[in-house]
Amino acid sequence: MAAVPVYRWRLAPDGLATRRQLRALGLRPGGQEVAAQIERPRRRRGPLVGYLYSIEQAKPVRPMTPAKREALAKANAARRTCPECGRDAGYVIPLSLGMCVTCAYPEEQRAA
Repeated sequence: MAAVPVYRWRLAPDGLATRRQLRALGLRPGGQEVAAQIERPRRRRGPLVGYLYSIEQAKPVRPMTPAKREALAKANAARRTCPECGRDAGYVIPLSLGMCVTCAYPEEQRAA
């Protein structure tokens, strides 16, 4: 990849957008190379970098198929299912706990 132009935060030219901005417009990069990047300075660390893509070369977002929708629903259900008790917790189980809050802290649940 050749060197890309670097712009300061909020000073990028029209016609370029980040992935999130493209998505808000119903578009995706569609395999195109990065057209430029923006840098947002920070005080104590290096700058935040965002990649920009050409809006003209962007392609429409692919529609969600029934199979993709079903697979996504299964994946989200698996993230909510506690491996200890097997119940749907109603929320995404934190990776730090590895189980629902009720199973992770049973003594606190009895006291409540």
